Parts: sequence; C-alpha cells; structure tokens
Amino acid sequence: MALSTSATADHIYATGLRNQWHPVLPSSFVAPGAMRRVTVLGEQWLLFRRADGTLALLADRCPHRGAPLSLGKHLGDRVACRYHGVEVATDGTVASVPGLPGCALEGRRLVASLPVREVAGAVLAYFGDERHPEPVELTVPAPLDDPEIEPILCYAEWQAPWRYIMENLLDPMHGAFLHRESHTMYDGDTTAKFRVRETDRGYFFEKTDQRGVNFDWVELCRTGVDWVDLSIPYPPSAGPGGAFGIVGMVCPVDAERTGVFFWRYRRVSGWQRDTWRFLYRTLIEERHWAVLEQDRVLLEALPADADQHEHLYQHDLGLVRLRRLLRARAEQQSASAPPG
Repeated sequence: MALSTSATADHIYATGLRNQWHPVLPSSFVAPGAMRRVTVLGEQWLLFRRADGTLALLADRCPHRGAPLSLGKHLGDRVACRYHGVEVATDGTVASVPGLPGCALEGRRLVASLPVREVAGAVLAYFGDERHPEPVELTVPAPLDDPEIEPILCYAEWQAPWRYIMENLLDPMHGAFLHRESHTMYDGDTTAKFRVRETDRGYFFEKTDQRGVNFDWVELCRTGVDWVDLSIPYPPSAGPGGAFGIVGMVCPVDAERTGVFFWRYRRVSGWQRDTWRFLYRTLIEERHWAVLEQDRVLLEALPADADQHEHLYQHDLGLVRLRRLLRARAEQQSASAPPG
C-alpha cells in the first residue's frame, strides 16, 4: 500500500523527496517490545519493534476510525488500537476486530507499511509514492559497511529546514570561519578556489589549492539514500587512525525540523579501535558536539526565506549544484504523481 503523492514541487522540496530511503531514528531509540511515534516528510508513522527485534514502520492511523496506533497496546507481533481494540499486524494487515470478529476488515491490508533496514545503528526506511511503491536498491555508505572502519553515530534534531542542513554540508568554506576556534579546523587559508567534480554516484565539491588541512572537500552521494562524506585532518594527539571521516544524512521531519545523523569514523582495528573509542568517548566527543552546536545555532537562526535574498559567489558552487539537483527531483516527482 503506497502513499499518494499529489503534492506540488514546492511542497516536496520543503518536506523531503520521495522514492528513496531516509534515516528515521537511531536503532537504540526503539527497544525490543517497544514502539514510538515518528514524523518523517511531514507525516506521522509508528516505528514498531517486535519482541524478536524485527522492525516495522506503519502509518500511525487505525483503519477503523483513524485514531493514532501509537496510543495503542504493543501485543508482540501487532498493535491494538486503544479506541476500539482493532489489531494491526506489522505488515499493515488487520489481524483482528475484537468488537465484531469475522467482519470485512479482517485480513485486509489497510495500513501503509514501509520497508525498513538497520544500518550502523540507524533505522532507514523507503518512502515511495503511488507509482514507485517498491524500494529502490540501497547501497550502504562504504565507511558504514567496512569491518576495518569504526563508525560512531551521533544524532540530534534541529529546528531548521532539511535542505539548509544539506547545503551547510556542501559548504566546506564555512569550516574556516564558523569553526575557526575548533581543535581540528583552526588551520588553513581563509581564501580558496573550488571546483565541482562529477562522479558516478554524485559529485565532489573541493578546494583546488588546499588538501588535507581543514574541511577541504565533501562528496555528495546518491546510492538509494542521500549522504555526504567528508574528512577532517586530525593531530597525532587524537590517537591512531589518521584523518577523521564523517558520513552525514538528514531526515526531513517536516518543513521546519530535521533529524541529523553524523557517523564519525576512523580506519582502525585491534587495540587501535579500542583506543579510538576510548579517546572519543572521554575527550573528543564533547568537542565535536561543540562544533555541531555552532552549526545548529547558526542554521536555526537563518530566516525561512534566507535562500530568497542571497548574493552568491564562487564558493557556493556546491550548494547551487545541490539546489538544482533537489529541485529537479521535486519537480519530476510532482509531475509524475497521479491527480489528488
């Protein structure tokens, strides 16, 4: 059962693109035998984990009278609506109607249930439309699927549009100014020249006259889910593992809120892996949250129409390329949607 997408391109651009995977929440937020209401793309969903650990994502709406299933009771492999006790299985099928056993609702798949997958401590789900209900192929970011790399997930929710956060990630130059006082981005020139370099999965936006000094490059990747990869040089005092990588994804909660997912990673194994985790938890993590806080404060302060009153220059080629890509996808999805 696919969702109808008859929205305008402006609405899709504001609330998030469809026909792709999106991160939803950290896996740890939903324990076995628990369920949690989530908002994604401006819609309410029920993230449900069975006692055996299997996850499901259901539309948070009982097919009987529309009451939120998230207010209901977890029954192990199904949820019972609190209003009239209607039981819905994790595939969206009405399993039982206690008030009228054998009625026509039973056995029908009346609740949307989306494909889900857990990746490196996060829950990803596929959000399609009526013409694209089947999930596209998902290729997990290589740093999250390599036994020689140790990723650590950091999650937060920011009161800022998802596209502003993506644009911030595609803007390496802000590291030399906004994060100038940080322990890793204090070095390097505050002037630079950039180029866009296309790849088979997206594009690089990189400095042409500096590498390995500051936040000098970022790659946008489209592999069924949109993500970015970047690298920050690390001093020897930060322990083994070389440069500090970040894989970033965003979850468009609605037009004003965004879930941000940052996996911090280094290529380490054996005792070096243990050292990296120890240093991160005891020393480095607090510093990194301080850097993220700088981003959060600035992005939440941007007015909603900030992108309508800009005067861009060469350093903004990466975000211009991103906007064109996202806007084209929003217009394509709107144009292909059936009439509402």
